Amino acid sequence: MELTLTPFFANALTFAFDKATTEGKVTIALLVIVSLFSWTVIITKARQLIKARTMGKKFFAAYRATRDPLEMFRKNEEFAGAPAYEVYFAGGEELAYHLKNNPVHVKSKNRVESVGVGGAETDMFARATVTKVSPASFESVKVTLERAVGAQALSLEKGMIVLSTAVAGGPFIGLLGTVWGVMETFSGIAVAKAASLTAMAPGVAGALIATVVGLFVAIPAMFAYNYMITTVRAITQELDNFTTEYATAVEHIYVDNRSVAEEVADALRQMGFGRSERTSSPPAAPDSMPESRYELAPV
Repeated sequence: MELTLTPFFANALTFAFDKATTEGKVTIALLVIVSLFSWTVIITKARQLIKARTMGKKFFAAYRATRDPLEMFRKNEEFAGAPAYEVYFAGGEELAYHLKNNPVHVKSKNRVESVGVGGAETDMFARATVTKVSPASFESVKVTLERAVGAQALSLEKGMIVLSTAVAGGPFIGLLGTVWGVMETFSGIAVAKAASLTAMAPGVAGALIATVVGLFVAIPAMFAYNYMITTVRAITQELDNFTTEYATAVEHIYVDNRSVAEEVADALRQMGFGRSERTSSPPAAPDSMPESRYELAPV
């Protein structure tokens, strides 16, 4: 016995498409084009988001394993596809530029014991860094980080307008083809003056296929859009959190946060106006009182 497999709904779709009017077939062709664009965005965006998630986890693990926020930048480590890495690299480039062209040299501080904390020590790496940047230069670094976050957010959301258009417009385009087909069907029946189910069925079937195709376009796009927009928002929130963490680490280590008094004292010390080593010694106290030049007369 020979087993023949037929596609699901193949007979109904084939019959309806054959009976569709020219306007209905044009509508279906337009929906097919929209579907091609939609599936192209779905596949491309899915690959981008999967790579962003995977490489982002690797980048965060590598970054948080270091003490120096510029260590990975100096080693030229790459995490292609991770939006957080692109933000990190942009901030690293800006900070390296100011460290090279607008440096602030401070005096290195030696080991300092924290009082009352059981001998705990402060961050020696930050205290040993002698080349820093000014707060004004740090503001430029923060602006660069914010601009990089915005660029990555736009890159993640690129193409989502196609999915939202397919979700909102697909059913309406199909409905337009259906209404148009039904209108022509009833017009033909009225002209022929033969109102019967046999005369109406082919035209109605050919009209309804436009709505079916419109739903086939909109339903996958709707599920993909909801999933992807949620993932994009999660990655964007991660970028905002990382930017705050990165800026705090840079400020702690590479920004000159001395007070005005400390800056003046360091400037005077570099100019040679340090505190004199010589101190004046107080006058020595006399060993004994001097003898009086006058003697008391006997009474």
